[in-house]
Amino acid sequence: MKGHHQQSSVLSALSNEQLIPLTSIDDICADYIGNNKPFIRFLVEDKHIDGKEIAKILSHKFGYPYIQLANFDTSLLPEGIRNEKLITKHNALPLFLRGKVLFVAMSDPTNIDALEEIQFNTGFSTELVLTDEPGLQDCIEKFLEDESDALDITAMDAEELSGLDVQEDKQEDDTTSDEDDAPIVVFINKILLDAIKKGASDLHFEPYEKSFRIRFRIDGILSEIARPPVSLSSRMAARLKVMSKLDIAERRVPQDGRIKLALSKRKSIDFRVSTLPTLWGEKIVMRILDSSSAMLGIDMLGYEPEQKKIYMTALEQPQGMILVTGPTGSGKTVSLYTGLNILNTQERNISTAEDPVEINLEGINQVQINNRAGLTFPSALRSFLRQDPDIVMVGEIRDLETAEISIKAAQTGHLVLSTLHTNSAAETLTRLLNMGVPSYNVASSVTLIIAQRLARRLCPQCKTHEEVSEAQLAEQGFPVEKLSQIKLFKPVGCEQCTGGYKGRVGIYEVIKISPKISSIIMEGGNSLDIVKQCQKEGYHNLRQSGLIKAMNGMTSLKEVNRVTSV
Repeated sequence: MKGHHQQSSVLSALSNEQLIPLTSIDDICADYIGNNKPFIRFLVEDKHIDGKEIAKILSHKFGYPYIQLANFDTSLLPEGIRNEKLITKHNALPLFLRGKVLFVAMSDPTNIDALEEIQFNTGFSTELVLTDEPGLQDCIEKFLEDESDALDITAMDAEELSGLDVQEDKQEDDTTSDEDDAPIVVFINKILLDAIKKGASDLHFEPYEKSFRIRFRIDGILSEIARPPVSLSSRMAARLKVMSKLDIAERRVPQDGRIKLALSKRKSIDFRVSTLPTLWGEKIVMRILDSSSAMLGIDMLGYEPEQKKIYMTALEQPQGMILVTGPTGSGKTVSLYTGLNILNTQERNISTAEDPVEINLEGINQVQINNRAGLTFPSALRSFLRQDPDIVMVGEIRDLETAEISIKAAQTGHLVLSTLHTNSAAETLTRLLNMGVPSYNVASSVTLIIAQRLARRLCPQCKTHEEVSEAQLAEQGFPVEKLSQIKLFKPVGCEQCTGGYKGRVGIYEVIKISPKISSIIMEGGNSLDIVKQCQKEGYHNLRQSGLIKAMNGMTSLKEVNRVTSV
């Protein structure tokens, strides 16, 4: 009877606000009999009543504060009172502590039993805050996944592996018992999880004659993180190759594979794995491919307002070619996929040819190049043009044939996005000409070029002011008229960062191909002529963009000097 009374009081409040008809109360109570769902969830999922409206009405009726849990970081939940059974049983989530008071998020204000049991188990007084059922359910699911579905990693340092030291070549085929390999499995899982937590982009497993080291590339810089016994290098390589579905018996030639690591039901990380036979064993390099990087949004990439406007305008064009250039690891793929994500709507057909596919994106038809099977960039592009495309992305223009087909697509009503390995926007145009592409084709098809680098972002917690004289500032290329106003910062280092830096920010040169730049290309001008015209038209080069980032306190002058030339 108690439960029926609680349900009736909730339904009466909803009826008074005309969210449900008064005549439906008894029918809803009858339908709920025998249902194992929490009552508010039943109303939302089975009776299709809006969860947020329910929460707002009940908040007003029962006098409890209303809170939305969308985007709530479950890692901030109070430690020591995360009782999964209580959370699941009562559909209630302890949110935060204020002194001796524990605030608990619930969607049902009549469930007083939940508050009493949580209070008894934790020893804290409890206060109820109301939230909508869908948001509460999502938050609880995310919390439970983070707690229980994350990789089961046992703390294990590299030193502990010394007990596993075995004689070299004791078993040539690397066939060891499951019991022997268990610590190797745990250690590698821990390494992979540490790499993800630290935000590494690459992992290097490197065997030498008398040592074996593991390094992470974090924010573009390699640093050593472990030195396991050298005799374990072959067993670690074998384990990584098993995870990558590679041939563990083949050690004479390079191999490429992929690992999909499920962190939880909601999130997984892909690793691109490359093996290389070296003098003392197989070097294995793993690139972490995080699809969420494409969802950052263009505002997070570091474009200046005018650069962002130019890029967005180019993406809105029905045809033409957008080229992104820069060295390996400069963020070209993320820039392209951020653009593709903006274009990825129901009305557009988007196809990509990549070697390899690094980011998986729903709604985009991605083709993995396989040269051995005859699936090359040119053959994939020819197929795309027979598949009614709107937008085509080519992973990289490597040869004349790929360039010619891409340009043909750009000239026949398609938007083409691709990358090139050059140092600047101006050099990109001359590189196409040197490939053998006629100048009139380059001038008529290329609409935008983005050259980019990635600089480490200063940690906002510990960065400090750096004294630099005006003469030095002028020598570095800062605007003369602003020398007295410039304030630079340098790294310090704290618990929140790595060496004073945390994350990276893009430095860009964004050049729209204007009629005058097209004329220079048509007339056979070189990259220096193009650079001069770009400066006349007010485009910032990489160096100037980097100095703006330093002036804004986003990075240091030393870091700008590392990634751009003075």
